[in-house]
Amino acid sequence: MKPVKSAANNGVIRDFDFRQGHVRVVYALILFLGIIAGLIGIAPLVWVILTGFKGIREFVRSTAILPEKFDPNIYLVTWRQLHFVVYYRNSLAAVAGSVVCAVFFNGLLGYALSKIKPAGSKIVYMLVMWGLLIPATTSVVPLFINISKLRLTGNFLPLWLAIGANAFYVVLFKNFFDELPGSLIEAAKIDGGTDFLIFRKIALPLSQAIMMVVVMYAINAAWSDFLLPYLVLNGSSLETVMVRLFQFKNGKTNDADILRAIVFAVTPPIVLFLVFQKQITQVTLQSGIKG
Repeated sequence: MKPVKSAANNGVIRDFDFRQGHVRVVYALILFLGIIAGLIGIAPLVWVILTGFKGIREFVRSTAILPEKFDPNIYLVTWRQLHFVVYYRNSLAAVAGSVVCAVFFNGLLGYALSKIKPAGSKIVYMLVMWGLLIPATTSVVPLFINISKLRLTGNFLPLWLAIGANAFYVVLFKNFFDELPGSLIEAAKIDGGTDFLIFRKIALPLSQAIMMVVVMYAINAAWSDFLLPYLVLNGSSLETVMVRLFQFKNGKTNDADILRAIVFAVTPPIVLFLVFQKQITQVTLQSGIKG
């Protein structure tokens, strides 16, 4: 059977195991449960998209899942009325700076802990590992107080730096750089290369696989973040999609428009994941935290 062959080639179950009846039953049961879980997971998104095609009257009066007609123009009208171009532009600016900071700062620290190993590097790495145990929300209050004291509210810089300080990304980079041949680094030093030059010219180009994973994580985190952008950008002309979505909910915008705005907000991360899900899974397994 084709499903059996695929599982035998790519999974942990061998082709020989499928000769046993109970293995086939368990495999079919797991597959069935996986399909059910997947359908349950995508059901809310499908409902939001379908309901977005309803006008305000149909939205209030009808409880049917499918709309009376599928008119894409209703999404275009909401896009124009809510000025989503502006908020997409702001979110893209926040994402772009966050990605640069996430790759550069975390990659630089990961390279230093892996290859340079200055005095106290073990203590720094221990603190980085401890940072993985601290929920991000616990640092929001002191972080915002410091941002306010430095008068950095109303611009993207605090958001870029917040994404650029992530313990998980540091660990990913360090584990990847640990696999780089030491002879390559030593040869570059003999040729007169400085540590920063080696990092920029050799280490980063060779780490494109892990960089892509960090970039995708950073994009998703920066795009989906609400609390810090709300505190830093609220009331300015630089509000991101997530901040504006919250304001729509508390304003005079009707519920049907809010559902369409939700579709606009969640589309980019979903598309990103669907396109790069294989790379995320493979590289995370290969370069993740080692026990």
